[in-house]
Amino acid sequence: MTTELKTRPQGGSALAHDDAQLREIVADILKYAAAQGASAADAEVSEGVGQTVTVRCEEVETIEYNRDKGIGVSVYFGKRRGHASTSDFSPQAVRATVDAAISIARFTASDDYAGLADEAMLAKQIPDLDLYHPWDLPVERAIEMAQACENAAFDVDKRIDNSEGATVSLQHSHFIYGNSLGFLAGYPSSRHWISCAVIAGKGEAMQRDDWYSSARNADALDAPETIGRTAGERAVRRLGAKKIATTQAPVLFEAPVAATLLGHFVSAVSGGSLYRKSSFLVDSLGREVFAPQVVLTEDPLIPRGLASSPFDEEGVTTRRRNVVEAGVVNGYFLGSYSARKLGMQTTGNAGGSHNLLLKDTGEDFAALLKKMGRGLLVTELMGQGINMVTGDYSRGAAGYWVENGELAYPVQEITIAGNLKDIFRGISAAGSDILARGSRQCGSILIDRMTIAGD
Repeated sequence: MTTELKTRPQGGSALAHDDAQLREIVADILKYAAAQGASAADAEVSEGVGQTVTVRCEEVETIEYNRDKGIGVSVYFGKRRGHASTSDFSPQAVRATVDAAISIARFTASDDYAGLADEAMLAKQIPDLDLYHPWDLPVERAIEMAQACENAAFDVDKRIDNSEGATVSLQHSHFIYGNSLGFLAGYPSSRHWISCAVIAGKGEAMQRDDWYSSARNADALDAPETIGRTAGERAVRRLGAKKIATTQAPVLFEAPVAATLLGHFVSAVSGGSLYRKSSFLVDSLGREVFAPQVVLTEDPLIPRGLASSPFDEEGVTTRRRNVVEAGVVNGYFLGSYSARKLGMQTTGNAGGSHNLLLKDTGEDFAALLKKMGRGLLVTELMGQGINMVTGDYSRGAAGYWVENGELAYPVQEITIAGNLKDIFRGISAAGSDILARGSRQCGSILIDRMTIAGD
């Protein structure tokens, strides 16, 4: 079986190797491993380059150039596996890496669940998902854009007089993965972003906030001035924040932080957590875990999607599916190893989840505030007080107290707490204010009740 790369890095990309060279390295690795007696093998070769410029208080703070490359090799002798890696692409170093993996495999205990993905699950057709858009951005222009972004934040209000910086970053890479079952494929991709973080106020009254935009294609990024202005407006709006008394009330997670709830769900129903039984959602398949209106879709085939991929890290075909429908868990996130441990089939999630899309319930952000009436809008989360075994949830937070469906005043130094089982079941609405700047795309999420600890 062979697969063709349909989108290739073009001239001017600054990548040192082309697609054919990466393919040759992988093919040589597989051939050499077989010659040394390995029963199976796989390898991935990757290379990436980038440029990042940060401006702080109108002065250039850093200009960074990155060039990364790597080779990862796994070999199998029956059910014994060895893995080794290198960043040296020379033939001698590549063979030494394969030899190291072979040595490890020979002294590793047999694992009945180890091995390549099932051949029938491997991708046969590789669609072009339009993931590669290199940005030819001179460093001088990147500096101008970062300065324009930061200046737009300063122009919002005179009380903004300090900054953590504005950043313009461009990154692109390509890779080839192959295994001894005949799979050999890869593709180039790019990701660019602009961000800004500023500080308003003085002394103990200082408040910080930020904003950013991320996309495969620079043309899809928000304008630097828009990003800076948004960051400035958010910082000023937090001035005068105060504590509130401990209470129980509805909590609205603003879209940028609402995505963390999806992340907790993914962690809880991913293979490693499930077969180790270190998750509060063990044996949740087919059970109603969320409120009935919740629909969560994984779609790895979105053109230009930030977590799109036609196959996973094992070469397994990825497919669109409803992971949660009517609140019921329809699927886990499994690679081949964890699937075998669980007596199931891989879901094409070796390496993690793909684009997760939470279906909105029809309300925009203003409508969610009205629906909540009185409660807490969370715009920032702090700390990692989450127990994935029990589902207990407790995190520091900041945001706004809401009265009569309107923002009343900013709040800080509070903690929101509950259990993720209750939080998931308590989702009463999902907003249409969907942010598409990461792998988890959702709008604001309204929870019917949580404990808010303050004074």
